[in-house]
Amino acid sequence: MSRWWARGSGHAPRGPGRVTLARGASPWLVPTVATAALCLARSRRSARWAAAAVPVTALAGAMLWFFRDPERQIGTGRVISPADGVVQSIMPWPDGRTRVAIFMSPLNVHVNRAPVAGAVTSVEHVPGGFVPAFNKESEHNERVVWHFASELGDLEMVQIAGAVARRIVPYVDAGAKVEQGERVGLIRFGSRVDVYLPEGVEPAVEVGQTTQAGVTRLDRD
Repeated sequence: MSRWWARGSGHAPRGPGRVTLARGASPWLVPTVATAALCLARSRRSARWAAAAVPVTALAGAMLWFFRDPERQIGTGRVISPADGVVQSIMPWPDGRTRVAIFMSPLNVHVNRAPVAGAVTSVEHVPGGFVPAFNKESEHNERVVWHFASELGDLEMVQIAGAVARRIVPYVDAGAKVEQGERVGLIRFGSRVDVYLPEGVEPAVEVGQTTQAGVTRLDRD
């Protein structure tokens, strides 16, 4: 697998209700927090440093909020949502599958989770553009295509970069076995995640519905 993304271990147990920071956040978070700390330390001796401290500290706070990674009580269902966000579209695919597209705003948690339990058969980086994820042209954006071997057969999930989200950070490699709801990757800033429900699996969500990663059921009995 190429080195264009950061690597991380698959899943570490955490206490219920605990909120930590997402793996892969450090390249953005560390310099921002360090700059805020420097501005605050020097603000008592300089009006210029004090003026700079206000926006930089606000930005650091926003970064901490964006990269939050709360523990979740994993939901039930054959397929659960891999992303926090809003269902943008539900489309039948020519091969019989159904694509459920979930739009993630910058206010959402951006850690993505495995929609099914099984083996990760492939993790493929596909180069592309960076138009807003709600735009139709986002079909050609930078993306990472996942395939899971599950009890439903092959299930495809696609992480799509947006105008601001220009970095996708997978946490696991092809060949890994994952549990349903396990953390598998991060998209930095607002973007989109698509899930292709296998043929014969009906969606249980509607366009405009809010989803929660690892919790919201996507398939109907």
